[in-house]
Amino acid sequence: MTTVDPEASALPSALAEPTVRVRRGWITLLFSANLGVWMAFFTPIQILLPNQVAEISPDRKETMLAWAMGLGAVAAIVANPVAGAFSDRTVLTLRGRPLGRRHVWTVGGAVLGAVSLLLLAQQRTILGVTLAWVAAQICFNAMLAALTAALPDRVPVDQRGAVSGWAGIPQALGLVVGAVLVTTLFTGTGSGYAAVAVAVLLLGLPFALLTADDPLPRAHRPPFSWRALVAGMWISPRRHPDFAWAWGTRFLVQVGNALGTLYLLYFLEDGIGYADPEGGLLVLILLYTAGMMATAVVAGRLSDRSGKRKVFVVWSGMIIAVAALILAVWPVWPAALVAAVLLGAGYGAYLAVDAALITQVLPAARDRGKDLGVINIANAAPQALGPFGAALIVVHLGGYVTLYAATAAVTVLGTVLVRQIRSVP
Repeated sequence: MTTVDPEASALPSALAEPTVRVRRGWITLLFSANLGVWMAFFTPIQILLPNQVAEISPDRKETMLAWAMGLGAVAAIVANPVAGAFSDRTVLTLRGRPLGRRHVWTVGGAVLGAVSLLLLAQQRTILGVTLAWVAAQICFNAMLAALTAALPDRVPVDQRGAVSGWAGIPQALGLVVGAVLVTTLFTGTGSGYAAVAVAVLLLGLPFALLTADDPLPRAHRPPFSWRALVAGMWISPRRHPDFAWAWGTRFLVQVGNALGTLYLLYFLEDGIGYADPEGGLLVLILLYTAGMMATAVVAGRLSDRSGKRKVFVVWSGMIIAVAALILAVWPVWPAALVAAVLLGAGYGAYLAVDAALITQVLPAARDRGKDLGVINIANAAPQALGPFGAALIVVHLGGYVTLYAATAAVTVLGTVLVRQIRSVP
């Protein structure tokens, strides 16, 4: 049997640049799947895990929660690019009929992740909680890797800003919907985990079951070895400078986002002296989500129509910086309300346009899943490092004024440096 040379032959549809615009139904299903996976991430982190750990170890809950969260974050950083790399080379057949390479990871991640949440609900030790949460993180990051790759796989360049906006909104909306679900309808820890498990299946599986997924011909599957897999996680900045700049700027903006949001509850309690900090935080989250929903799709569409990405990224960073400076110089409740809207508006526009920009600097079509997984390290690592940096600044380097000034500075740096990317206008 003659082997086809991938470089010399026409690219199959799984690797070719998409040209047919996706329809509203496809976008709706992608939105739903992303909502499910972000609910599965954020609802345990914000509510269920803290409550469960407090019940098991009330005297050491902060330390024990940090261990569970930290190991889960490490699992996420590793699992996303690895799952993306495997999805890049997945070749499956059913009764001789070729199947797509991404949807199997969406289905597997959703189903096994839901099982992990049900197991997590049954744990009565910190070790059990940590292991079950690590398993859930691995599964949901495999699902996320496949969903993220859908953008460059299926969406033409001139539509990616708008679709990225719709795919980005669930990052904020998932927290709100999940919080309402487990605080008003399913208030027990066990029932809360079960509700999230069912939600991720109901929201996530229709995308995989009802949309097309181009199969990868066996002749175009890249050779596999563990050494090559590990080596492939390093993408040379010299050979691919635009990808390196995209990774670095995303990392800086996410550091700024982590610094600005992770300590909001303590800022309301200690910086502002708000009487009901938990209630106030919910109000800020709702305003943040509203701001994000107002700008994400609009900015993405404007970017698509103009063909320009970088100017929108820069201006979104300026809006985020203004929001952070408001908190730094005017630490009162009305200012926090204004800042929450601006922060959401800036971050929504940034996520939509920067996600589209990143898909245009990926080094190779055959490695889209893996390369987007490497980008996800720039998303996940600041969430693990942010609490330590924020604590250092608040305790030793000037308090909340310095914290939000640093948020503004890092965000501006991250968005201005995007101008170093040469291949995208």
